[in-house]
Amino acid sequence: MIREYRIKNNITQEELAEKLNISPRQVQRIEAKQSRPSIKTLKEIIKILNISDDDIVKLIKEI
Repeated sequence: MIREYRIKNNITQEELAEKLNISPRQVQRIEAKQSRPSIKTLKEIIKILNISDDDIVKLIKEI
């Protein structure tokens, strides 16, 4: 879901990583569900990508 929102917002993994102050590899791992973001990072992802309230619930269940 993060990947879909990132693409919808025309943001690259590198750009998202820069905004989150994490590596592009970490963004890739989060999108592939190989790693879980911290609560702080998750809050920032939600804010940056403008994830809807309904999708926030889905996202949390997915992680």
